[in-house]
Amino acid sequence: MAARPEAQDATEATSSNDFAQLARRINDAGLLDRRPVYYAVRLSIVATLFVGGWVAFFLVGDSWWQIAVAVYLAIIFGQVALVAHDLAHRQVFRKRRISAFSGRLAGNVGIGMSYGWWMDKHTRHHANPNHEELDPDVSPELLIWSERQARQSSGIAKFIGRRQAFLFFPLLTLEGFNLHVASVRALFRRDLRGRGVEAVTLIGHFVLYLAALFTVLPVGKAIVFMLVHQALFGVYLGSIFAPNHKGMPTLTKEDELDFLRRQVLTSRNVTGGLVTDVALGGLNYQIEHHLFPHMPSPNLRKAKPIVRDYCRELGVPYQETSLITSYAMALKHMHEVGEPIRAAAKG
Repeated sequence: MAARPEAQDATEATSSNDFAQLARRINDAGLLDRRPVYYAVRLSIVATLFVGGWVAFFLVGDSWWQIAVAVYLAIIFGQVALVAHDLAHRQVFRKRRISAFSGRLAGNVGIGMSYGWWMDKHTRHHANPNHEELDPDVSPELLIWSERQARQSSGIAKFIGRRQAFLFFPLLTLEGFNLHVASVRALFRRDLRGRGVEAVTLIGHFVLYLAALFTVLPVGKAIVFMLVHQALFGVYLGSIFAPNHKGMPTLTKEDELDFLRRQVLTSRNVTGGLVTDVALGGLNYQIEHHLFPHMPSPNLRKAKPIVRDYCRELGVPYQETSLITSYAMALKHMHEVGEPIRAAAKG
């Protein structure tokens, strides 16, 4: 029997009020307050490590020891990307203008990733995480994330989808290059905000990066350095984001969930200590981050018990697991959703 209109209205009101009550608890705990000292220290450390890496590059010079520098800079580029992420969410500064300026400095100039392009993509992801039609992070351009996508797949996505669980980490070696290509392609979009600034800062990064490599190193070593650096940067960045949503339920237009449940049910936390917090930049508290994207990353750990206990009160599943287990769950899911493609090939 269909619910009466007044009963349905009461249910929707209760669902909307669920997040409001949680937000009050978080706000009362002071967890939405800025952390200027923390970010002053963190940004200073990351900037120092970034500059130190390039100083080491110039000091080492024409040597195969540059491979070690490439590995180091891959990790630091990942840390700069995490800083750009916090800046984009306005966790560091309240005002949009200084957040955008700092974000372009870190993203565009620092690592060659368009701040404007990434902001647009990531905002759509946050609004509808794991939504097959609305979340660009689960778009089946290369990988597939549901059996429905598998049945509808074609071209390279269908070819890769058969064995995508085995190919996932090898494909991440291309992610760094993919970010650069996507950033440059975005410059041709008229709706890209601040397109002129985006173009100047991105081109400036590529000119300086390539000039440094091919001035200090012979062509062969420069190419090897770039391949190692960008490949490991891609693997590191992909390894940060993969545990958060991959293997969690995907949504379609038929799914009607309120904000709290939409964010919690599609996200997964990763357990661990200080090393995990630093390596993943606080994104191991993905549930809390999706519920409160403006919350400074060091406060996410403190918000976790409040959110977890509240979800328990509501009976909303709260998923958290170790980093290795999260990768295993993601890969298992990727293998399972590729079954329709493998079955069709056998048939």
